[in-house]
Amino acid sequence: MPIRRRSVLLGALSAPPLALPWAAGAQPTAWRPERSIRAIVPFAVGGLADLMARMASEPASAILGQPIVIENRTGGAAGLIGTDAVAKAAPDGHTILVNSSAHAIAPALVARMPYDAARDFAGIALLGRGPMVLVGHPGLPARTLAELVALLRANPMRHNYAAAGIGSTVHLTGEVFRAAAEVEIQFVHYRGGGPALQAVMAGEAQITAVSTAEAVPQLRGGTIRAFAVSVPERSPILPEVPTSIEGGVPRFQQDIWIVAAAPARTPPEIVTALNAAYSEALRRIEPRMAELGLQVPRAVGTPAQVDAFLRGEMERYAAVLRAAGVKPE
Repeated sequence: MPIRRRSVLLGALSAPPLALPWAAGAQPTAWRPERSIRAIVPFAVGGLADLMARMASEPASAILGQPIVIENRTGGAAGLIGTDAVAKAAPDGHTILVNSSAHAIAPALVARMPYDAARDFAGIALLGRGPMVLVGHPGLPARTLAELVALLRANPMRHNYAAAGIGSTVHLTGEVFRAAAEVEIQFVHYRGGGPALQAVMAGEAQITAVSTAEAVPQLRGGTIRAFAVSVPERSPILPEVPTSIEGGVPRFQQDIWIVAAAPARTPPEIVTALNAAYSEALRRIEPRMAELGLQVPRAVGTPAQVDAFLRGEMERYAAVLRAAGVKPE
């Protein structure tokens, strides 16, 4: 896609800040699971969706009285295989999905979706959101965002961007960066955000984008280098990393959110119970989330609000990518 057409990706992908609520101190309803709950994460271990699923499942399990078992079901573009498994699961509360914003991106990028992202799911809870961090291998001859842009412009298509599959948030963040910086890079797709980050650490690829939660331990260990956070303000846990605006690429704006959902036709009382359990779980893990640079949801609290949020995000991404000339493949 020509750079001039990619530029329309930029402004619309920076959604207005969410004030994300849940009902403080929410308590589960009378419904209780009869056995363990499978929480399917459609990406590899190590990505933000996987991390958030595991953080929230521990207190939610205690509240519901049954273990929540995380199952990483990878494969396919945009996490379609794992997501489809939940869409077709029995709507009895014992199989749920924990997905990233890739859930809203996929319909705009994948021509033959095996499920309907809007109609085949019932939103449970918006679990959190946070900025993306553009990072690279420490051996790159660039230490700042401006130097990276200059390097990429001087060497078009000679540097690889590690993506987490077509339609993933990592992939889209790379597309937004490419358009904002007016550079051409080669996309290499991996099975998830964790493997993509590992590829950059190993030098198989040169750059990628990760959440602050994923970036912090590797930055502290010196295994990757950070160029910018893709939001207007610096992250409290990465105060040394400039924003994309400070780095001279102000249109590079993108973040990531995590959602829990159940198969459509799950009875409302079950969805309500799961919503209450995850809402209370978020309250309990809020300090841990803050340490990872993640915002706790506070304005999209009810299942109906989650559904409306997801529909809005799907429409927003579809409009942006359509305007950019991106067609589903």
